[in-house]
Amino acid sequence: MVGVSGAFLLLPFQMSVLNFTSPAVSSTNLVFNLLAIPSGVYRYIREGRMLWSLTGIVTVGTLPGLIGGYYVRVLYLPDPRHFKLFAGAVLLYIGYRLLGDFLPWRKATVTPAPTTAGMAMKPLHFSFSETAFEFRGQHFAFSTPAMFLLALVVGMIGGIYGIGGGSIIAPFCIAIFGLPVHAVAGAALAATMFTSVVGVFLYSVLPAPAGMVTHPDWALGLLFGIGGVAGMYLGARCQKHVPQGWLKLLLGVLLLFLAGHYILPFFLA
Repeated sequence: MVGVSGAFLLLPFQMSVLNFTSPAVSSTNLVFNLLAIPSGVYRYIREGRMLWSLTGIVTVGTLPGLIGGYYVRVLYLPDPRHFKLFAGAVLLYIGYRLLGDFLPWRKATVTPAPTTAGMAMKPLHFSFSETAFEFRGQHFAFSTPAMFLLALVVGMIGGIYGIGGGSIIAPFCIAIFGLPVHAVAGAALAATMFTSVVGVFLYSVLPAPAGMVTHPDWALGLLFGIGGVAGMYLGARCQKHVPQGWLKLLLGVLLLFLAGHYILPFFLA
């Protein structure tokens, strides 16, 4: 519902419950994306809620980052403890930015509940300097180069995690660029789907240190993906009925929970 792949939750589950801690866990998460995400993307396209300009920028920007992310993962973060600490730090920052409006010392903003009508995206213009669109009667614009650079950094992070290049772009688009959740979710999922294809390929064919397994566990990834198909479709269908404020709160709390799951064991061990 918030444009984040379920691989966010699968990563700590696989590492903590299944004790699957090798870099192959990252590529297995990407297999989940390949199977689960298309159902959600289809729903956004069908309802006219796909912002293709944002999808294209994020996809092109994250692809180079995925390659860098792969090498960082296998060369510098093979240790699960360090990997979790790095992941938790990023999630903690994003969660804080999203929950900023709910802090008692911040002025509260009231966001009306969305209706089923008027949810389609209307592209206004696209250039190498700026991209603009209209959503529910409001005009939104963002810097194309800035979004590309953000996607490049996020692509590297996504490549390290194994959650796809676009999986964590949604919170940044909301917190930094001020874009609405409902406009970002579809583009983030689509970009995640496209870049996950490349990510699985990279983890399957690029060289890795001797003795290190990086290729995905296809059976496990497909098993997770089957359940994710229904979840992604239902999430995309239900999203338009939930107020944007509640979606930001949901995503922020989820990210803080995951951040604590990653960070606390590092210092308490």
